[in-house]
Amino acid sequence: MTRNQNCHNQTAHIWTRELVLSMAIPHITMAVVSVVFNSAVILAVACTKDLQKPIFLLFCNLALSDLLSSASGFWVAIFFMRDPQSTVVGSRKLLRLYAFYAVPILATIYNLVAIGVERYLALAEKRWTRRRITRNQVLGIVVVIWLVALFLGFLPLMGWNCLGTDNVSTLYSPLCVNYLAFITIPHSAVSFLLPFFTYLSIILTLRKHKISMGALGQARSTGRLAEIQVARTSIVIWITALLSYLPFFVAVVLDLAMPHCPRDLPLGLYVFRNLTAMMIAINSLGNPIVYTLNVKRLGRRIKALKQPSINRIDVQVVEKI
Repeated sequence: MTRNQNCHNQTAHIWTRELVLSMAIPHITMAVVSVVFNSAVILAVACTKDLQKPIFLLFCNLALSDLLSSASGFWVAIFFMRDPQSTVVGSRKLLRLYAFYAVPILATIYNLVAIGVERYLALAEKRWTRRRITRNQVLGIVVVIWLVALFLGFLPLMGWNCLGTDNVSTLYSPLCVNYLAFITIPHSAVSFLLPFFTYLSIILTLRKHKISMGALGQARSTGRLAEIQVARTSIVIWITALLSYLPFFVAVVLDLAMPHCPRDLPLGLYVFRNLTAMMIAINSLGNPIVYTLNVKRLGRRIKALKQPSINRIDVQVVEKI
C-alpha cells in the first residue's frame, strides 16, 4: 500500500485558526495538569518509605510513563498549533517528537501488563505458592520495560521511517504504515488481551475468596482486604487504558485501509486523529485520580509527608486504593 507523497502538501486550506486552537488548547491543558498530578504521585511514593512495595513501585513507574507521555504530547500539541500542516506533510523534527511520544506510551502498556501479573500472583499467593514478586525483581522488570520501549519507540529514528517515500502514513506522517501496524496490532493483542484474562482470573479468585470466607463465617482480614482493593484499582486502571487507547487503534486501522491523499479525507478524520492524542492525555490524567479516588486526598497525602509519623499514610493509601 503506497501513498503519493506530493498530495500531502494540499491540505493547508482546512486548518483555520479556530479549528487548530479548539483541538490544541484542550490537549495542552490536559497535558499540563497530567504532568502536575503524576509528579505528585511519584513524589508521594518516592518520599514515603512505607510505600516502597512492589505494587506501589509499579504504580510509580506507571505515573512516570504517564508523566513523560503527557510532556511529549504537550510538545506535539504545540507543534501542531504552530504549524498544523506540518503534521500532515511530516518532517524530521516531527519524527523525533513521535519517537519520544511512543516510548512512554509503550512503557505504559507494558507496565499495565506487569501490574496485572503482580496482582494475580499476590492474590493467588496462598493458593499455590508463598513466593511473591520482590522489590528487586520489580525494579528489574521496570528496567526491562523501559529498554524494550526505548528500542521499539526509537525504531523510526534508526531508519524505519518514510521521510520522502511513498509508504508513508496518511494520518501520522512521516511514520510508515507498516511500522504503525507492527507497533499497534501485536501490542493490542498481547498487552490488552493478556491483562483481560489475568484480571478475569483475579475477579474469579476474589469471588471464590468471598464465598469461602462467608461460608466459614469469618470477616476478611485487613491485609487481604487491602490486596482486594489494590486489585480492583488495577482493574479500573486497565479498563481506562483500554478505552483511551481504542481510538488510536481504530485510527491506525483506518490508516491501513485507506490509500488516499490527505486532501481526499474528510475533515472529521483529522479531528479524530487529534482526538486519539487527547484520549491518551485523558488516560494519563485519569490514572493518578484513580490512585486516590479523590483529588483532595492526594494533596493531603503530600502534606502528610512533612509529619513525623507516616504510618497513617500507608493505611490510608491501602484502604482507598
